Amino acid sequence: MSVVTIERKVLEKNDEIAMKNRARFAERKVFAVNIVSSPGSGKTSILERTLDHFQGKVPAAVIEGDVQTDLDAQRIAKHGVPVVQVVTNGMCHLEAKFVADSFDAFDGTEVRLLIIENVGNLVCPSGYDLGEAHKIVVLSTTEGDDKPLKYPAMFRNASVLLINKIDLVPYVNCDPDLMTRNALTVNPKLTVFRLSCTTGEGIAEWCAWLQRHVDALG
Repeated sequence: MSVVTIERKVLEKNDEIAMKNRARFAERKVFAVNIVSSPGSGKTSILERTLDHFQGKVPAAVIEGDVQTDLDAQRIAKHGVPVVQVVTNGMCHLEAKFVADSFDAFDGTEVRLLIIENVGNLVCPSGYDLGEAHKIVVLSTTEGDDKPLKYPAMFRNASVLLINKIDLVPYVNCDPDLMTRNALTVNPKLTVFRLSCTTGEGIAEWCAWLQRHVDALG
């Protein structure tokens, strides 16, 4: 019982900070998304494609979460956007406090689109609100089409599913239509995009979705 009580207190504190983050983003008209996935799904590659699309159009910033190293932040920095790396030292998810502290680094910088790349994990990040407007789950075709059924909490809490590496379908045992049906079985409200960072397929449609939400904030 004590373990359950401690966990509840941790989540309650996290949710309290997340609410403050959300209010802060709204005040500054920042559209914030939390990108989650298992390791190797291609989150960082999608970020790079997205940032290139918005270069000179929408002021963007990135918060990178990783268990170790700042390799992803180094990749993102090459695209000319402000980035903060959060190294969790083994923790399998970001928390709202990490995002609050990281966002402080962007004070004085115009930000309309904030992309939070969470630690690669399909379990832990599902229960932690960071103050984002939408949770975006990335699933690559190399992972198999049954992942939404195996990790339902993540897909249930997400707003958008990005099916990545669609160009590899001829070479892997994956049916994107079945993957989509499985995801919609868990969460019928999911918006689904099929992407390839290699060919560029679907990137424009995904970025148009982001653009509409940025514009809606005025």
